[in-house]
Amino acid sequence: MFGQRAYCGVVLGRTIIRRIDSCISMLFTRKGDSGTTKTFGCDQRVSKSSAIAEALGAMDEINSFLGLCKVNPSATRMLVDGVPASKIVHQVQQNLFIVQAELAGADKKIDEQKVKEMEVLITVIEKELPPIKTFFISGGTELASLFDIARTVARRAERRVVLVKEEGTRDMNAQTLAYLNRLSSLLYALVRLSNYRAGVSEEPPSYI
Repeated sequence: MFGQRAYCGVVLGRTIIRRIDSCISMLFTRKGDSGTTKTFGCDQRVSKSSAIAEALGAMDEINSFLGLCKVNPSATRMLVDGVPASKIVHQVQQNLFIVQAELAGADKKIDEQKVKEMEVLITVIEKELPPIKTFFISGGTELASLFDIARTVARRAERRVVLVKEEGTRDMNAQTLAYLNRLSSLLYALVRLSNYRAGVSEEPPSYI
C-alpha cells in the first residue's frame, strides 16, 4: 500500500527497524502518559480529570458532534432566514473554538454581538413554529434526532464551563456563558424546525 516509503524507521517490505525514539510525531508526545495535560501559557501540568480538562473535553465533544449535524444532507437543504442550517452550524463551531481558546487561557472571548446573532436566529425559528405546551419525546427526522443529541451535549459542556468559573480556574466572560446557554436553545429550535418542516408531529410523554 505504501510501497517502500519509510515510516518511523520501519521500511515496509524490509526488516530494518530503527529506534522509534528517533522519530518525530505530530500525533503523540508521551507527555500526557501520566494522566496530566497543559493549558495555554501555563507551564504547570494539570490532571486530565480536572474541571478545566473536563470542560475542554466537553467543548470538543459538542464541536465534533455538530460536525455530524452539519454534514447531514437535510441540514444543507433546510433554510433559516435564507441561510442553510449547515452554514449556521458551521459558524457555531467557529465560535466554539473561541470558547475553547478562552478556557485554555488564550486572550479570546465571545462578544455580545455573537450572542445577539444567535438570539435573532432563535426568534426567527420560533415565529414559524407552534408554541411549546409540553415536553416532547425525542425522535422524528434523523436531523431532528441529531440536533437533539447535540442539545444535550451542549448542556453538558455548559455545565462543565460553569464549574470552571465557580472553581475560579478561569474567570469566564459573561458573554461566553450566555452564548453557551443560548446554544442549547438554538439546537432545540432546530430540532423542532426539522420535524415541523418534515410534517412530523411532536409527541408528548404519556407519564403512564
